[in-house]
Amino acid sequence: MKLLLIEDELELAHSIQSYLTGNDFICEWVINKKMAFEKISMYEYDCILLDLMLPDGSGFDILKELKSQNKTEGVIIISAKDTLETRIEGFHFGADDYLTKPFHLSELLVRIQALIRRKNFKGNNTVIHQEIEIDILAKTLKIKGKFIDITKKEIDLLLYLIGNEKKVLSKSAIAEHLSGDMADMLDNHDFVYAHIKNVKNKLRMAGCNDYIKTVYGLGYKWQHD
Repeated sequence: MKLLLIEDELELAHSIQSYLTGNDFICEWVINKKMAFEKISMYEYDCILLDLMLPDGSGFDILKELKSQNKTEGVIIISAKDTLETRIEGFHFGADDYLTKPFHLSELLVRIQALIRRKNFKGNNTVIHQEIEIDILAKTLKIKGKFIDITKKEIDLLLYLIGNEKKVLSKSAIAEHLSGDMADMLDNHDFVYAHIKNVKNKLRMAGCNDYIKTVYGLGYKWQHD
């Protein structure tokens, strides 16, 4: 899962990024509104963590920009502002959750997980698709009731494909999801093909249907005919 942290308090941002990275998230980080605008215009995220008091303006402007671009990223406001009016304004502009500083990182983690479950997996911790069962928190995969040996990257890939069923996902979009925004600086995205191939093989060896379709020249999509 890929997150964008918009936070100018360096020590706090380092702590959040380190904690979330240690919990298997890819956490991109920017420190002001200008950098945030560039990121949200170029990339997609599973969740955005937004500070309201940025050095070059209000975080509310970023919520408005997300709405103007018809972006669907989940947004959790993380702010020292704790007035009822500010919280209401945040939800009014499109935030999904509001967490007041200071907070425990463990609470931030469960709120992120809850938001992603609601947006991508109908609020469930377990994603069930035909013969496939994925425990999102434990990052385990069962096919026809049997555990399958699979890496965390491959679980993330499976969840990304299933969560975007019937949508064609480009190789670059998959690369960004698996490796973060630095993926566009790589010479190639051949590692996506390798992950797709591994997942397809593991599904096939376990007796699973072939749901991963190659759309030549465009990318891949998850399709249950």
